[in-house]
Amino acid sequence: MTKFPRLTLAALALVTAATAHADDAKTLHIYNWSDYIAEDTLSNFEKETGIKVVYDVFDSNEMLEAKVLSGKTGYDLVVPTGAFLSRQISVGAFQPLDKSKLPNWKNLDPSLLKEMASFDPGNKYGVPYMWGTTGIGYNVDAIKKRLGDDAPVGSWDLLFKPEYISKLADCGVAFLDSPTDIIPSVLAYLGKPPNSTNADDYEKAAKPLLESIRPYIRYFHSSQYINDLANGDICAAIGYSGDILQAASRAEEAKNGVKIAYSIPKEGAQLWIDSFAIPKDSAHPELAHKFLNYLMEPKVIADVTNYVWYANPNAAADQYVNKDILDDPSIYPPAEVKKNLYVYKTKDAKLQRVMTRVWTGITSGQ
Repeated sequence: MTKFPRLTLAALALVTAATAHADDAKTLHIYNWSDYIAEDTLSNFEKETGIKVVYDVFDSNEMLEAKVLSGKTGYDLVVPTGAFLSRQISVGAFQPLDKSKLPNWKNLDPSLLKEMASFDPGNKYGVPYMWGTTGIGYNVDAIKKRLGDDAPVGSWDLLFKPEYISKLADCGVAFLDSPTDIIPSVLAYLGKPPNSTNADDYEKAAKPLLESIRPYIRYFHSSQYINDLANGDICAAIGYSGDILQAASRAEEAKNGVKIAYSIPKEGAQLWIDSFAIPKDSAHPELAHKFLNYLMEPKVIADVTNYVWYANPNAAADQYVNKDILDDPSIYPPAEVKKNLYVYKTKDAKLQRVMTRVWTGITSGQ
């Protein structure tokens, strides 16, 4: 019998470490919003490339920013929204893209890239992923029962006027736990600039309105409202367009008698663009670029849109997007609606503290 020498503990440790290192070298770490990718996107990417994906989720820009600004994210790709991407770029939080490794960049819509350049000059750091609006999701029958046929579902009146929202408290109203979504919406409703740089607009206009409706808001959360709307546990929410349309789809699939609709308020609403970016501490930028290029395949990103009900920035993908989604004005708003949309802009540190203070007071009930 041939005898093989036994590995020493030290040698065994080296082999184990080398194996672990090899496995890690083929592992991509992604941090994305919840409910924000198709069911098979990651598994298809793994099969095609042999790269393993570790995928974690968050539900607010503030949560993501805390990780990004710490400088120790542990991720290779993260997904901030416009103004947050801009602020994080300004402090050197991301690696620049290597466009030579992104041949599918040619598929992106030039008009959307131009919009993105307002917070990512030269489109150096972010790859646009999905875009949408922040508006009102509501249970059609529950609203009609309480407010009648003339319910102002196409206006912020529905949730910003005590006379209306008070009648919805029994069936449940939820707001995003996001000052950068809610406060600009209030300012636009009040006829103020949604990106106002006047602290008084926040403290003497937005704050009193939010205080007047606070007793009728059941909770503040940036993802729970999706299932709660779908299940009929709440009847109205301020939320993201695709999330609310996902809720409508889930309710329809469940055949539970709940009908959910989405509106972009006539007074104006926020248009946002979420982008993938590579953190400075990414250990695998090569893998990150492979994933980004994969996502820019027209069929791949169209499948994501068909699943999450958000518009994508890929001009070449339209042919693969379900027609009912492509023709839905709440997902791809027509020009006349777009005129009333605004993009949230980064605030200076002083104004950001004012906004945070107002928001903390409202959400804590103080």
